[in-house]
Amino acid sequence: MRILIVGAGATGGYFGGRLLQHGRDVTFLVREQRAAQLARTGLVIRSASGDAQLPAPRTVLASELRQPYDLILLSCKAYGLEQAMADVAPAVGPHTAILPLLNGMRQLDLLDARFGAPHVLGGQCVIAATLDAQGAVQHLNQSHSLTFGERDGSASERMQRITSNLTDSGFDARPSATILQDMWDKWIFLASLAGITCLLRGSVGSIAAAPGGSAAALALLEECRAVAEHAGHAPGEATLQRARHVLTEAGSTLTASMLRDLQHGHAIEADHVVGDMLARADPQHAAPVLLSVVYAHLKVYEAGRMGEQRA
Repeated sequence: MRILIVGAGATGGYFGGRLLQHGRDVTFLVREQRAAQLARTGLVIRSASGDAQLPAPRTVLASELRQPYDLILLSCKAYGLEQAMADVAPAVGPHTAILPLLNGMRQLDLLDARFGAPHVLGGQCVIAATLDAQGAVQHLNQSHSLTFGERDGSASERMQRITSNLTDSGFDARPSATILQDMWDKWIFLASLAGITCLLRGSVGSIAAAPGGSAAALALLEECRAVAEHAGHAPGEATLQRARHVLTEAGSTLTASMLRDLQHGHAIEADHVVGDMLARADPQHAAPVLLSVVYAHLKVYEAGRMGEQRA
């Protein structure tokens, strides 16, 4: 199976690197600067699960794509999806499967519109990783799971092929017959975590220690749960209990990556993670109050950031 990894950053570099380390046919779609860096230093992974040094991994520029791939792994940020779709278009053939690892659900709508729903799988990943100043992938904890599946839950022939290629590759590959629910479950938690930590500019533990902090986190989670229920994907009680525990844990240093991006003045996924959740709320009811406040807060940040860039 020919696999195209879109990007060789923290997420794409980690999962693609593990696949390459275990003998899979992997090519990285990258920009010229990253291609030159990988040719010079190789793809380096530093991880408690095992380091890897992969010399001169195969790379390709968007302008060089000519042939279709069997599987395209999309690991870009949500705000880079439009460009990524344009870049990979020459690599999408009649039998190509596209596996997006973005947060939320909006990517499915956009990919369906561009390539057709039969090409698009459901997918998500759980990993904490970053690139260091030398371009090495730094895996920050023990989590490295990739969940994927047909959106209708079927055990298709291509799912069997993809599963055989992704399993036993140095990370937790998890085929799922309920991938849409899995994605909604993650989105509900992520929107709540990103929303409350960005709004109050602190860790879960510091918010829990503040008067009304835990109540606000749980209220935001409840608004997200109601949106999921309206969409036909209400989370189970066990999922909610885990989320409630994590969002209110005393002393927890957990923050959302969106907060870290915001604190460093970087682009954020405000529309994809929070705005789209708000847009999917039941129009027969008043707009969710906390989600609306969080979204307004993030859009003010984005407007200020764009103003600074133009200045």
